[in-house]
Amino acid sequence: MELSARIVSLSLAETLRIARGGQDTAEVVEVEIRCGGATGVGEAAPIGRYGESAASALAYVEAAAELIGDDPWGLDEIHDRLPAGEQAGRAAIDAALHDVCGKLTGLPVWRLLGLRRTGPATSFTISLGDPDAMARSAERQAPRFHRLKLKVGGRDGLDVDRVEAVRSVTALPLQIDVNEHWTLEEALDTLPRLAELGVEYCEQPLPAGDAGASELRRRSPLPLYADEDCHTLADVARCAEIAHGVNIKLAKSGGIREAVRVAHAARSLGLGVMLGCMVESGLGIAAAAQVASLCDYVDLDGNLLLREDPWTGLEFVDGVQLPAEAPGLGMRPAGA
Repeated sequence: MELSARIVSLSLAETLRIARGGQDTAEVVEVEIRCGGATGVGEAAPIGRYGESAASALAYVEAAAELIGDDPWGLDEIHDRLPAGEQAGRAAIDAALHDVCGKLTGLPVWRLLGLRRTGPATSFTISLGDPDAMARSAERQAPRFHRLKLKVGGRDGLDVDRVEAVRSVTALPLQIDVNEHWTLEEALDTLPRLAELGVEYCEQPLPAGDAGASELRRRSPLPLYADEDCHTLADVARCAEIAHGVNIKLAKSGGIREAVRVAHAARSLGLGVMLGCMVESGLGIAAAAQVASLCDYVDLDGNLLLREDPWTGLEFVDGVQLPAEAPGLGMRPAGA
């Protein structure tokens, strides 16, 4: 197999703001693997929160080129040969390998995995901002989606106001993402008020590894979903002690194969399963969409946040991100 990779810059339609800051662009790493007349493509978004960058992911992928071998079906063996670290780089390779296998067999990846094509409807992310701005954004987006995900954690005492403002303009189900920016005391004070507003669940309220997480799980009136606390299979058992569910992202898990393991392990421990993303093109979202049917909640709006998606093939139908029925990931460059 021959591997090549490159960094691609994506522009957002609007500034995306979360508790850790804002962004107008995102750099992703795109991988291409050629094997037996088929070309597989994959993409992943390195996460700076975990010390990864597009440059470090690209270096990882290029160094891995001589380790992937000649058998695209030897996924376990390939992943065992890859060095630890750089989960986004691993995820991009994993997606390209799955794409190759699907194209060699003429089957979409979701069918290769024995899964359903359709998963839950995706939420749409409302950026952190003042309450009125978030309400206006929610009002614009509500007709296209079945649920909204609100970014909070402003550390300004306005998080409940933000949710109240959005609730005043839409009856859609709401979920919140704090991105590690509450203290235990703030969470215990805020969550009951958000429960009264009908919020479905709260994602990562406390910093990863926070000593108060178990107590918050015990006392929270809302289900808690671990994001920054959950990366791979090795993290799931601890998450059962601190959360009611886990948020799987391919860029954290290292790809489709590990994501499936995390989902099944979470189920075995009675945890809910959510599927998330970073800012990615349709190519990156398509890889995640292959496993969406394993999940209770889906947050795959990364490509919908872009000014222009460089890939096509993924279908957005009645709020659901549907993977293609074409072989592999079923994606092709826009305009091709």
